[in-house]
Amino acid sequence: MIWRKPAIGAEGDGSAKRVLVIRLGGIAAFVQALAAAQRIRAEHVGARITLLTTEATKELAEKAPYFDTVEADGRPTEPQAITALIKRLRGAKYDMVYDLEGSNRTNNYFQGLRPWPPKWSGPIAGASHPHLDPERLHMHPLDRYAAQLATAGLSGEPLMPDLGWLRPVLRDAPRLQPEYFGIRGAYVLLLPRGADTESNRRWPEAKYVELAKRIAGFGVTPVVLGGPEERPVGAAIAKAEPRAKNLVTRPDLFQCIGLAERAAFAVGDDVELMHVAVAAGAPGLVLLSSLAKGPPSAPRGRSGVVEFTAAVVGDIPVEQVDRQLRNCGVYAHAATA
Repeated sequence: MIWRKPAIGAEGDGSAKRVLVIRLGGIAAFVQALAAAQRIRAEHVGARITLLTTEATKELAEKAPYFDTVEADGRPTEPQAITALIKRLRGAKYDMVYDLEGSNRTNNYFQGLRPWPPKWSGPIAGASHPHLDPERLHMHPLDRYAAQLATAGLSGEPLMPDLGWLRPVLRDAPRLQPEYFGIRGAYVLLLPRGADTESNRRWPEAKYVELAKRIAGFGVTPVVLGGPEERPVGAAIAKAEPRAKNLVTRPDLFQCIGLAERAAFAVGDDVELMHVAVAAGAPGLVLLSSLAKGPPSAPRGRSGVVEFTAAVVGDIPVEQVDRQLRNCGVYAHAATA
């Protein structure tokens, strides 16, 4: 039998009954990919959609309303495990694959499914729906996903991350409320970057301290979030400004989303939690280094994100950030909280 690549139509293949979505990155990349997954779900209303991902994103993926099955072993390292994964993919007989990872690894998965691969959307020559735009690696991930899906017939409005589905899924549990952490009234999330990263990409601890004092002075609570690397800066802010809430490492991912959803604003470096916060609905201000390498990847959210950029992030004045919060009406929240 001679395999012939299916003709590429201008319309999407909504008739597919078994669909695979692949995304293997971290939380920030996955949150952005969920915007594409929402569009895929809308295209394949009655299909069974499987996500191939990693353990890092499994818990969030299992709560998302876009997948019927989540498989978290998408990045095996041992040759036998890779072979077993490809065998499983072949046996699943997917009608359509959306490769949102677009890496050498997923290219190898496609090649492993020859000579009869399923219909495949991704940056692979020989795929049924290839996205081979030479500029794709210079595009923001959300723009890249939108362009890729358009080549597969899934067009629409620009993609925007949205985590608003989580609270209803978790039935607005008490642990998602600000009061669970003793937060009353209006609050602003501070999302610093730990000191173990490049100094040009990090707003200094002293400036976060000064900003926290200004925010608290207007009756709004500064709330610091982060991982283990941010413990020193969280402790420094709380020591210098007792009205601040240092929640570094305390909330889980779902609680961080809940806090972001009801925050007056989120201010921080270009960290994963900033992507999560603005996807949850918080208006944001992100501090970016113009020296950062790679394609544009600034957080995007439905409530808007202001970008302050400098070669060295530490050169951005506290006054400029404080003025932006004032102009956005953040301090007015204190009077109505």
